[in-house]
Amino acid sequence: MPLNRPVPRVTWALALCALFLVGCEARTAPATSIQPNAPLKRVKVRFARLHRLVRSNGSVQAVNSLIVRVPQIEGQGGDMTLTKLIPGGAEVKQGDMLAEFDRTKQVDSAREAQAKYEALRHQVDQRIAQHRADAEKRAADLQQATADLSKAELELRKGPILSEIDRLKNQAKLEDAQAHVASLKRSQSFHDVAEAADLKILELQRDRQKIAWERAQANADKLVLKASLPGMVAKENSWHNDNYGPAQEGDQLWPGAPLLRIFDPSQMEVQVAVNEPDGAAIGESSMATVRLDAYPDLTFKAHFDSASPVATALLDSVVKSFAARFRLDDRDPHLPPDLSAAVDLDVIAKQPAMLVPRAAVHYRQGKPYVTRIAGPDSQEERAVQVGQFNDTWIEIAAGLEKEDQILSPVDPRPDNLNTGKPNAAHIEAPQSSAGKKRS
Repeated sequence: MPLNRPVPRVTWALALCALFLVGCEARTAPATSIQPNAPLKRVKVRFARLHRLVRSNGSVQAVNSLIVRVPQIEGQGGDMTLTKLIPGGAEVKQGDMLAEFDRTKQVDSAREAQAKYEALRHQVDQRIAQHRADAEKRAADLQQATADLSKAELELRKGPILSEIDRLKNQAKLEDAQAHVASLKRSQSFHDVAEAADLKILELQRDRQKIAWERAQANADKLVLKASLPGMVAKENSWHNDNYGPAQEGDQLWPGAPLLRIFDPSQMEVQVAVNEPDGAAIGESSMATVRLDAYPDLTFKAHFDSASPVATALLDSVVKSFAARFRLDDRDPHLPPDLSAAVDLDVIAKQPAMLVPRAAVHYRQGKPYVTRIAGPDSQEERAVQVGQFNDTWIEIAAGLEKEDQILSPVDPRPDNLNTGKPNAAHIEAPQSSAGKKRS
């Protein structure tokens, strides 16, 4: 039977050091999909601008949209019964009916208020005619009293040829006529003031009843909802009948609850949250590709519209983001509101830099190295400083020259662009701006 020989301590120490170095290199090296025994190729360092895709998530929204809510009417509380409702997805024009609620009570109130208003209006007209007749009668009485006064004055002039008793009688008649005329003149103003006050009271009652009639009619009209802008209709969810969902005919709805949404499908946008470090990549000429989670095979083109100047964060988060909007260039029936979407923004470096394949960079103790070809049959490990990178390329800030060649497991094409991944990108040579193509 063979005996178990003790393992030397040096062997154990070397094994532990090897495991430690492998662990350090595994922690610092970027994840790649290169085969461990892949043959190395000569790759020339390229001097170009790095392209990378920045992905932001958000939702599709309409540029022009309006939420239609259950109307709130004056003088009545409680829920209302929905009697008519337009189906979702229907296209409407301005003025088309969207929904109608039970308005029997409001119509009856409007008719009753209208009847009272008409009665008061006739009373006002009747009172005006009566006051006009009374004024004419008072004018006639004053005219008759003035004539009696003139007659009494004429009779008093006969005093020298009349007896003393007749003269005194004529004097008494003159005084009575003067008092009567003065009384009629004083009462004329009082009657005018009283009649004006009486008429004003009736007019106020008439106007108040007219307001009540118009209010009841407005309440009845509010229960018929009409489209204020053309577009497509989508149903909104709300609480009703102890359920949460879109409303149906016959449901009892509370005033102010969302009912429908009208949006213009010809102008759609994507509202996203862009991480603060990527905010500098957004500009007026930024173009993006939009992908929908519901339709993975569809892609849409969009352009930058606007963004918030201030980055914000949630209360329990330290990650800040900008709210941005990207306007979709085309109209498509697969773009209803509230669909979750991803916006891939093609970011091009402002300045060209030296680029090498990302798989050519390896790490030792957290420091990046590349294998540089020093001669026809020689090579060397060169420490480098790296910058921005994507799935294929990485920028070299220092450590290499433009004409250097390195060893790499892969030799990607300069126009390599993998549109299936948000981080995929390609490089662009800085020779001429006329030959650039938008990814």
